[in-house]
Amino acid sequence: MIEAIPTWRFLPRRSIGKTGFVASILGIGDLADRSTPADELVAILHRAMLAGLNVIDTAPSYEDGFGEEVVGRALQGRRADTFLIDKIDYLDQPVTPQVDESLRRLGHGQVDLFAFHAVATMDDWQALAKPGGPLDELAECVKQGKTRFRGISAHHPAVVMAAIASGLCDVVMFPVGPYCDTRYIRECLPLARAAGVGTICFKAFGAGKLVSDTQGYGRPLPSPAPGDPFGKTMAHLSVEECLRFTLTCDPDVTLLGLSTAVEQDAAFAGAADFLPYTDYEMDQIRLLATEAVEGKGPVWWDPQP
Repeated sequence: MIEAIPTWRFLPRRSIGKTGFVASILGIGDLADRSTPADELVAILHRAMLAGLNVIDTAPSYEDGFGEEVVGRALQGRRADTFLIDKIDYLDQPVTPQVDESLRRLGHGQVDLFAFHAVATMDDWQALAKPGGPLDELAECVKQGKTRFRGISAHHPAVVMAAIASGLCDVVMFPVGPYCDTRYIRECLPLARAAGVGTICFKAFGAGKLVSDTQGYGRPLPSPAPGDPFGKTMAHLSVEECLRFTLTCDPDVTLLGLSTAVEQDAAFAGAADFLPYTDYEMDQIRLLATEAVEGKGPVWWDPQP
């Protein structure tokens, strides 16, 4: 049974770029978990929506389509008031069949944004953006009414900046948090604002590394180093510190997992009491975040040297 709906609400605050959709400050990320009954996941999603969140993100790769099915069920009768994001997982395969299959699993005839998922390198981006390439094929899906907007989800600042400058993306999705390449904050966000490109940002908690002992998304930590059988006490940031950092950076939407009532309430409380950090405080949080990720495996959302 899902706990009572939170009493606070988040009102829409500003448009996602030039899309015209006025979004809540927080968005709802992946809720796919086949170990949890679908009815329970739908109820958890409804709980966040009733708190005022109106942006929902999913992808075919989230539990092999299960995430899309859950989101589709949750949006029955509620679709008009929600900005729905889905992904194109296979960058080197035809776009239209992937879009059609996602729409079938969702049970809805249109998605607001289809984003090419996890565009990690400049070579990936150039292949997407070439004349007659995948982004042009997605433009045909826009003309056919299958989606309203195009974009990418990326894990490289140079890719994000190229996508913004290209004029081919309405929205870009990328990491912004206490432990992220600073170019996402110092270069990508200002460039997107100037171009009117929407920004939907994730990794506020560093895939969980910053707030708990995990190598990401609840996965067990790497084994302790030889001669250190008990490991060591690991540093953490609080949910409020991570969220306050990302909200201070001011993307259009901060996308969070919010997969349990406890996670929702912690995030909602941090956002409801939000006050921007000073520059000095931002620097201090970055230092703490550097300690908090130590020993917790690779940081895949930043480009490798």
